[in-house]
Amino acid sequence: MKGNKHGIKRGFVRLLGDGRYQAVSIPVFAIVLSLLAGAAVILLLGKNPLAAYQNLLQGSGILPKPSYAGYKSMVTDFTSFLNAWTPMLFASLSVAVALRAGLFNIGVSGQMLAAGFIATLTVGYSPLGAVAAKPLVLAVGVLVGMAVGGAIGWLKHKFNINEVVSSIMLNYIAQYVISFFINTYYVNPVSRQSNAVSRAARLTLMDTPVGNLKMDIPLGILLALLTAFLIQFLLERTVFGYEVKCVGINQNAARYAGVQVGKSVVSAMVLSGALAGLAGATYYLGYFGSIQPRVLPSTGFDAVAVSLLANSHPIGIIFSSFLITIISKGSTYMSSSSGLESEIASVITGVILLFSACGAFIRYKVKSWKDELAEANEGRQR
Repeated sequence: MKGNKHGIKRGFVRLLGDGRYQAVSIPVFAIVLSLLAGAAVILLLGKNPLAAYQNLLQGSGILPKPSYAGYKSMVTDFTSFLNAWTPMLFASLSVAVALRAGLFNIGVSGQMLAAGFIATLTVGYSPLGAVAAKPLVLAVGVLVGMAVGGAIGWLKHKFNINEVVSSIMLNYIAQYVISFFINTYYVNPVSRQSNAVSRAARLTLMDTPVGNLKMDIPLGILLALLTAFLIQFLLERTVFGYEVKCVGINQNAARYAGVQVGKSVVSAMVLSGALAGLAGATYYLGYFGSIQPRVLPSTGFDAVAVSLLANSHPIGIIFSSFLITIISKGSTYMSSSSGLESEIASVITGVILLFSACGAFIRYKVKSWKDELAEANEGRQR
């Protein structure tokens, strides 16, 4: 029995014990555990988990469906998936930047909503042409996000108000104030959402004819991927990134080393807010063309799971956001094909978040088993 325990520990140490690869191996291990847990839930519901996971991939355009409606194919499903992936990538980068500074920006959804609403009013309803409107949508989104994120950072620096509290309160403020204005001035009587933005301001080319297909082409996906690499460079190769990292590890030590902690906190939240603003612009004026009153986008909350899964690494976020978007985007097709409730996708995402949060514990246990096995080997050699 004791030998079996040592064998299991040895297997985990071989699989996860190399510190050079733990940034990848532990998140992958968390994903595998999450998918197994999700499969167990699906089995308990009397369904086939392999078929359900296949449906998730089919609904996202990763695998072909058995049949398609007119003007649709696997390519159109995949471009629609890219359309949903774009704001998820921006939102996840927003969470990651704040986490690097030791801050938890739970208000990404509110910042997305504020940025999307202001961009809709100022540009989305304007008569501007596409050449001027599309860049302006992004610029307004960035500025609004910076303002809201900067306010959270300033409250943290000036009055030591916990950023979780202030960002949650701002979520509610944005949700209900914007809902009031939409329902009072901008509501569409048919859809009960805000009036649709102009095609010129839309960051997604909707129903674009390509051959015999009609696809939604997201213009922001390349910008999102480029932004991930720029954030990686900023955090790892610049003084700003070094100071943010120092503040996130230990504020007292950073202050002793000469880092202006308050400035770094506010700057990190300004950058985090800017990324959330880009997420809001690509979500409300890209993926959607309108705003649903009294509803915060789930993307801002799913972004927390994405960032934790990637250990707040911008390049890792590209892959983790890809996975989470597959789960959320493919859930509708999974529900219709497998007979499962679409909420199962949220359960799987929640389990991924749970196991991702255990990453530090897994690292600790693997290290302790590694030390234990090393001591046992030394004892046998003696």
